[in-house]
Amino acid sequence: MPLAIDSLAAEIQAIAARLGIRKYDISGSSVEETSVQVDRGEPKQVKASQRSGVTVRVWNAIGQVGITSTTDTDAAGLELALRTAQEASEFGPTENAPDFSPEATLPIEPLNLPEFPAEAVPTLLAKLSEAERQLLERHAAIESVPYNGLAQRRSEAFYLNSAGARRAEGGTYASCYLYSKTEQEGRKPRSAGAFRVGHGVQELAIADCVAETAEKTISHLDYAPITTGKYLVCFSPEAFLDLLGAFSNLFNAQQVLDRQSLSTIESLGQPLASPLLNLFDDARHPGNIGASAFDGEGTPTRRVTLIEQGVLRSFLHSAGTAKRLNAQPTGHANLGAKVTVSPDYFVVEAAAQPEQTYDLATAENVVLIDDLQALHAGVQALQGSFSLPFDGWVVNRGDRTSIESATVAGDIRSLLNSIVYVEPEAKVTPGGVCPRIWVDGLSITGEGEQ
Repeated sequence: MPLAIDSLAAEIQAIAARLGIRKYDISGSSVEETSVQVDRGEPKQVKASQRSGVTVRVWNAIGQVGITSTTDTDAAGLELALRTAQEASEFGPTENAPDFSPEATLPIEPLNLPEFPAEAVPTLLAKLSEAERQLLERHAAIESVPYNGLAQRRSEAFYLNSAGARRAEGGTYASCYLYSKTEQEGRKPRSAGAFRVGHGVQELAIADCVAETAEKTISHLDYAPITTGKYLVCFSPEAFLDLLGAFSNLFNAQQVLDRQSLSTIESLGQPLASPLLNLFDDARHPGNIGASAFDGEGTPTRRVTLIEQGVLRSFLHSAGTAKRLNAQPTGHANLGAKVTVSPDYFVVEAAAQPEQTYDLATAENVVLIDDLQALHAGVQALQGSFSLPFDGWVVNRGDRTSIESATVAGDIRSLLNSIVYVEPEAKVTPGGVCPRIWVDGLSITGEGEQ
């Protein structure tokens, strides 16, 4: 998809005039991606793909809108998409019909993200094979690295409409993933993984990915069962962000309006979490490698305050939900068969200093949850409940013992209100920014006797 947005807009305007279409908008993207996997130094999988697509909306004279999507992005494909959307508008909704974002034509501050040239496939394979070799040599028990990957991607996106909106951006993205597995006689296999992202392969901290994977894997070799009960739990940044993502319907205005959320319109201004917690969604955060300056409706992205000192302050909006709730669009819309809303990049911060602080170096009998599993199956998003297997340790005054097998269960609203400490130092991760979060009285089910 070309970033020559003005020439593209002129071409589409000419097609629309020929078809008698006066009001339309188009959101599109293209991605070129290369990824590799290895097995014992040999190529296991090499994939290259190039894909593009656009979503076209056309309004008729009485305000009904038709929507269509296509991967055929040449002039003929765009004309067919406009004509199809025009025909579909006759069947469009008349109640709460979507409209242009009122912010689609506002000036926008570019992100100016760094871009890197793509590496050749042999270079990717060599870098990943070397990472695999180093990881296998870290400990005799590390028998294999069954899941691994090194990928690079270039993407471009645009939005334009008949009211004069013109948005275009592009960028590069790279990722490395390593997941190792152990084999010891008379012991259960143990495993752990790590993930790194950057704007290009040249920027990836692959050595750090190897070191973290090895450290976690080795730390799980000496494991023991945990007794079922209620524990003081410390969530790693990644685990807490995963849990927030699983219950993002709390902040999703579209799901609130569709009654598919744990929140209601009346929830705004009400306590949702411990007063120790602040939560933002910030697509433009410097740590967000995949940052975007605008959403699928052309609305500029921004930092949105979701929870302030435990109180729910705002929802994430599209132009349509903002209009219905008398709010402002927040830059979280995605165009598809219908407009949907999704979070971009959570930022968790401490809102206040508690009376009591906690430290893994001195705390006793604390469960440190490093990685939550089976989020697709163990979360009941509309009930607020979860029961999730996890990888982690029991920590006593800094000494860690890996937990053989356990699940953590509870209710997300109770968990948020049971936060007793938000550590001051946050970690930048691919999924957001978050410190370790301490929660009291969580139920842990293990294999030990009660």
